Amino acid sequence: MSKLAILGGPKTVDATPRKYRSMGPAEKQAVAEVMDSDCLSGFYGSWGDEFLGGPRVKAFEAAWAKRFGARHAVSVNSATSGLFAAMGAIGLGPGDEVIVPPTTMSATAMAPLAYGGIPVFADIEDETFCIDPDAVRAAIGPRTKAIIAVNLFGHPARLHELRALADERGLHLIEDNAQAVLAAEKGKYTGTIGHIGVFSLNYHKHIHTGEGGVCLTDDDNLALRLQMIRNHAENVVEPLQLADISSLIGFNYRLGELAAAVGTVQLANADTHIGIRVRLGEKLSAALAGLEGLTAPRVRPGCTHAYYVWSARYDEKVMGVPREVFSRALDAEGFPHFLGYVRPLYHLPLFQRRIGFGKTGFPFTLTNRRYEGDLCPVAERLHRSELLCFETCMYDVSDAEIDQFAAALRKVHAARRDLLALAKG
Repeated sequence: MSKLAILGGPKTVDATPRKYRSMGPAEKQAVAEVMDSDCLSGFYGSWGDEFLGGPRVKAFEAAWAKRFGARHAVSVNSATSGLFAAMGAIGLGPGDEVIVPPTTMSATAMAPLAYGGIPVFADIEDETFCIDPDAVRAAIGPRTKAIIAVNLFGHPARLHELRALADERGLHLIEDNAQAVLAAEKGKYTGTIGHIGVFSLNYHKHIHTGEGGVCLTDDDNLALRLQMIRNHAENVVEPLQLADISSLIGFNYRLGELAAAVGTVQLANADTHIGIRVRLGEKLSAALAGLEGLTAPRVRPGCTHAYYVWSARYDEKVMGVPREVFSRALDAEGFPHFLGYVRPLYHLPLFQRRIGFGKTGFPFTLTNRRYEGDLCPVAERLHRSELLCFETCMYDVSDAEIDQFAAALRKVHAARRDLLALAKG
């Protein structure tokens, strides 16, 4: 084994990895056809056929619903918009509680606040990094309205168990499926097990339209409410003769025809794009076989992993050197990675100061809940000292480059004792 690069030896990875590019001739042709049609959006904000969008939006939604076996697909301009719309669709109101994980993009926990709801944080599992059903069960109270499960890094949460719990308690289960396109649990796609599944088409996801998202549901009423909230709901309550108009103040969450056209092509090629990421993740995991102190991402029996992020666990006691020092050595070898994920969201000033809207602090004025201390010990531990991640969706790498990544991990692992002087310094 050669000398570590951080100590003056040669680098293992000899070139900067290329960024993954998923746009090709088919996407360009789809965009050109939209431009030639002179119809960049087909939405109109009053009831009628155009209330549901233009021809490419409708075709995209039909293709998405068919691919995932859902009754309804409702496109939106971002997954954040989809999460917000989902909260309105289930009728969330001020003071209602929504159980969320702390390890996720901030939009997951912001969505309830948009309707005056109160996020309640439940800890995550330390192997899949998804919300722990036992923690969810303990967090349910008389004001609980919904659970948002995040299929983090591309691995399913315990969705069937969470759906059964939600149905038992009369709650809605919302899947934040931004990172897990084509992942599955027990043969069923993530995003289709909860009452509503929210997908992201943001530019750094598996497939994308630059910005965009999709909500899936099998519930006709929820689908209608999602469609309304997406497009100025207040204008169509009367024409539709709806009795229940709770949370039906609308927004402009509409997806344009250009994005829908690109999304249709991307969806058709989803198996290829995601298969590349899965193969990369699996090869990196295989490289850790037999390396004490480094644990590859776990794939639960009955699940498939989409590998939005490859997320290993680092055991500092076994390794003998701090994670940060090991990381510096990996950087020197040319292996791109990051430590932790996001700091548990309850540490955000919004929660620490309990101020949402206005100077009085709505909606926190409606609850006695506090977000003090380390509410979720597993999430804290993983972020602070264990997670070591690689962004599988970011790079387009050859087999030879994957082998170099694997060699870098094994090289630093084998020579980690040589890093003790750096650790002490």
